[in-house]
Amino acid sequence: MEWGPLTREDARPLAELWTAMEAEDRTGEVYGVDDVDEQLAHHLIDLAEGTIAARKGERIVAFGYLPVKQSADEVHMMRLWGGVHPDYRRRGLGGRIVDWGIRTAPGLSARAFPGVPVELHLTAYDGRVGITALAERAGFAAVRSFARMERDLSGDLPVLDPPAGVSIAAWSPDLDEGARHVRNESFRDHWGSVPHTPESWRGHIVGSRNFRPEASFVALAGGRAVGVLITHCFDTMPTRTAWIQIIGTLREWRGKGVASALIAHALAAFTAQGYESAGLGVDADNPTGAVAVYRRAGFEIINRSTAYALPLTPG
Repeated sequence: MEWGPLTREDARPLAELWTAMEAEDRTGEVYGVDDVDEQLAHHLIDLAEGTIAARKGERIVAFGYLPVKQSADEVHMMRLWGGVHPDYRRRGLGGRIVDWGIRTAPGLSARAFPGVPVELHLTAYDGRVGITALAERAGFAAVRSFARMERDLSGDLPVLDPPAGVSIAAWSPDLDEGARHVRNESFRDHWGSVPHTPESWRGHIVGSRNFRPEASFVALAGGRAVGVLITHCFDTMPTRTAWIQIIGTLREWRGKGVASALIAHALAAFTAQGYESAGLGVDADNPTGAVAVYRRAGFEIINRSTAYALPLTPG
């Protein structure tokens, strides 16, 4: 077993590892070679210092990476991504990756946001008792619950009923800055969220190979963006699924039906565009009642996960 950082040449073996993990874990996180190549090229990941991989010959059997956030407020919340091939679990590889993350995060964080406290996060899907035990042994505490929701598009769709004075337009470059503003403002009071910079928005959202502009929409009132729905599509999913990457409404427009109208409009468009299903991720503890809004639109929870956090000392 050889340990070292990931490189841009690792897209294929890392994608093969993701495929093996998904076949065992059924989390819904499916990444192909092009998706992984995009991840490895992301401007927020330092491949030399912010990644680690265990190799067995030509195969990658475990990995971890620590991207910094695009921005940070009072605390820099860094998420440790990673995984171990099912055939190599319960051998201490996961623990080694977590230990590496705990050692590495403070230095990466101090370079990006000097003097800002850093908190390391990792995610455990329900049923993955190994990750839960690993997190708890390392001193992490459960801090938040999340859910993945999906709905089939062959059934009845919700009726489009936008609020008075609100229209829905397809995303376009002219509307993009308004869309980013709505996302940042609407997520300002969401746990763990930080604003997207123009660079991170282009790199991770509308510049991603998975972005679908024809299936993304902006709600307008008086020519001003008040709601946004951004869609991605991952070619590796078993069915053609429209993944709602972002949905948000300005605070002063909440409770007026903007989000419901965006969802109804989007679901009709997804169906016309040949998608078989739609999905999204949601903070299950979201105080805005998002889960109820999605349930009314026909979405159901298909799996849950828990976010664990460990405060670290920066620098």
